[in-house]
Amino acid sequence: MVMPASAVAAPESGVPGSMGDVRRSNLSLVLGRIAEAPAGVHLSRAQVASATGLTKASVSSLVLDLLEAGLVREVGLSQQGRGRPSVGLELHPARSVMGMEINVDYISAGVTDLAGNLLVRETQERDNRSGGHVPVLAALAGLAAKVRAAAGDGGVQVLGGGLAVPGLVDPAAARVLTAPNLGWTNVDLDLGALLPDVPLGVELFNEANAAALAELRHRPDGASDFVFVSGEVGVGGGLVVGSELFTGPGGHAGEVGHIVVDPEGVRCSCGGTGCLETLSGQDAILAAAGIAAESRTRTESIEALVRALNDGQPRALSAVERAGRYLGVALASTARVMNIGSVVLGGHFAVLDPWLRVPLLNSLERYAPGRFAPEQVGLSAVGQAGALLGAAGSVVRSLVDAPHRLQ
Repeated sequence: MVMPASAVAAPESGVPGSMGDVRRSNLSLVLGRIAEAPAGVHLSRAQVASATGLTKASVSSLVLDLLEAGLVREVGLSQQGRGRPSVGLELHPARSVMGMEINVDYISAGVTDLAGNLLVRETQERDNRSGGHVPVLAALAGLAAKVRAAAGDGGVQVLGGGLAVPGLVDPAAARVLTAPNLGWTNVDLDLGALLPDVPLGVELFNEANAAALAELRHRPDGASDFVFVSGEVGVGGGLVVGSELFTGPGGHAGEVGHIVVDPEGVRCSCGGTGCLETLSGQDAILAAAGIAAESRTRTESIEALVRALNDGQPRALSAVERAGRYLGVALASTARVMNIGSVVLGGHFAVLDPWLRVPLLNSLERYAPGRFAPEQVGLSAVGQAGALLGAAGSVVRSLVDAPHRLQ
C-alpha cells in the first residue's frame, strides 16, 4: 500500500483553474483512494465515489482513464448489500517502479509493484570511493538492466525509478552537492542512462531520507515521530515528524552523522572534527576492533566483527561499546532539538544491536534522562533494502499525485 495521495478533491461545481486542472486533481484523488485500500480490499466505483465525494459518473470516467493508462485493473466481484455484485479495482500488479542505491561499498537495485511489494532485488558489493562517479553509474546501469529484465520476464513493466545516494542532493538538477565518503562534490548525474525509455524518468534522493520514508510506511508500531539513523561507512539520519519527512530549509536536515560528539576528535570526511561518523561509522568501528577491512567485502567485514564479538574479543567489544556511547550522545542532542522520543536503528547499528544496545541506552539516559524508554529504541523494519524501497515508494507517491503523466 502506498502513502495517501496529497491531492484534495476538487468540487465538481467548479474551482479556480482550468477544467483540465480539476480533472487531473480528481484523477489523483481517485487513484489515491484505490491505492490506500488495505491489502485484499478492492473498492468498487461506487465506494470510491462515496469516499471522494465525486459523482458516480465522474468516478467511472476517471477510472476509465486509469484503466487505459494501465495503472489500475478490474478484479473480481464484491457484494455490497442487495443488488448486483460490483467490480472491484486495484493497482495494476504488472506496473512497477525501480529503487536504486549507491553506497560507499555496494550498489543495489530492486523493483517494487505500485503497492510497495518488493518483487526482485540485486546487490553488488564494490568499492565506489575511487575512480569518480562515471564507472559507478555504469555499474549501476548494468545492474538495473539485469533487474529490469528479471521483472520483464515476469510480465512486469517498470514505469520509472528513484536513486538514493549517501550525500546532500539537488533533485531538481539531478546533482549530488556533496557525498564526502564517495569523494563527490557538485556531480551531475545522467539519471536517464540508468533506466532508458521509462515514462516517468528517474528521481534523485538522499539515502537516509529515503530509508526513513520506507520505515514510516512499514513500521509495525505505527510510530509517526522518530529519528532513523543508518550505520554504513557513513552515518545517515532521517527525521520523521507527524508522519512526514522533515528535511528543513534546502532539504538537508537530519545529518545525524555529522553532529559533533568529540570536539577534540579526528578529522571527518565532511571537513569537520569529531563527528559521530568518525567514532560510530563502519570503518571507525572496524579499525578500533582491529579488523582489516581492505581485504574484505562489506559483508565479510561485518561477519568478522560479529564473530569477534561472539568470541568476546576485548577490542571488538570496546569498539562497539564506544560506538554505542557516542551514538547516544548524538541522538540525545537530536531529541532535545527536535523533541523526538523514538529511534529506529538501521545498517550495522541494527546488526550490532545485541552489543550496542546497553551502552546506547545508558548514554541516552545520561544525556537525555527520561526521554527514551528502552522499547522506544527499535530496529529497522525493512533492513538493507530501506533506501531503495523508500526511493521507489516516493516515485509511486509522485505518480499517485500526478497520474496524468502516463496519459
